[in-house]
Amino acid sequence: MRKAFVVGHPIAHSRSPLIHGYWLQNLHIEGSYVRIDILPEDFDAFVHGVAESGFAGGNVTIPHKEAAYRLVDRLTPRAQKIGAVNTLVVSEDGILGDNTDAPGFVAHVDQTLGNDWLRRCGGTVLILGAGGAARAIVAGLAERGVDRILIANRSQDRARSLIEIEPERIEVIEWSTVPQALLETGLLVNTTSLGMIGHAPLDISLDALPATAAVADIVYAPLETTLLKTARARGLATVDGLGMLLHQAVPGFEAWFGTRPQVTPELRDLVVADLSR
Repeated sequence: MRKAFVVGHPIAHSRSPLIHGYWLQNLHIEGSYVRIDILPEDFDAFVHGVAESGFAGGNVTIPHKEAAYRLVDRLTPRAQKIGAVNTLVVSEDGILGDNTDAPGFVAHVDQTLGNDWLRRCGGTVLILGAGGAARAIVAGLAERGVDRILIANRSQDRARSLIEIEPERIEVIEWSTVPQALLETGLLVNTTSLGMIGHAPLDISLDALPATAAVADIVYAPLETTLLKTARARGLATVDGLGMLLHQAVPGFEAWFGTRPQVTPELRDLVVADLSR
């Protein structure tokens, strides 16, 4: 029986066991996927013992993604660009570190908006925020072929650190110039925690966005944020945050259990019901 895990601190809130457990059951695979709560000071020892514990690999979440980046034996080019690892795969050559948040976000956008969204929406993407999620999304969008990525963040230094991912495609703008940038934005992406339950809403007007633009929010609690409600009211296409969570899980499951799963409406409904509880 192949085993996988999700490790973090805290970890009780993670929906990953629900997602992977659904696939294991529906694909009739004999395997397990468990939560493991590890303190930061114990994470090094945990990673070094993963292979000996019989795991095929696992997911890494807050606060261990940067530490995992340091500790793995090999990195995918994507993980190298992002500087963080959320997926570990045990092999004969040691532990491979990947970051599946990048393709997970893009896969959800493709599924929601259609594969031709880049042409229909226009070639410019505006990212709000410059944290770890923003780094992954920028890398994913660059892989997808987006030519112009604008980044707006309160801290300019932090935003500039993302330029190294794709220097020829990324431009950092002042937060105060966001209204002007919206005029030429095809896809607006909120990667901040603003709008999440317990946080202030994202205070931004969408009036300047073109009618062909789309709005994405990586927040999934609540599933429809104020930002997405405002976009829908304007008649704009929207992309919620839950799909990124679902799609980022696909590559890891395939690596550990040998079968590529599908993100289905049934799986989404299962996770939405769990979130509502």
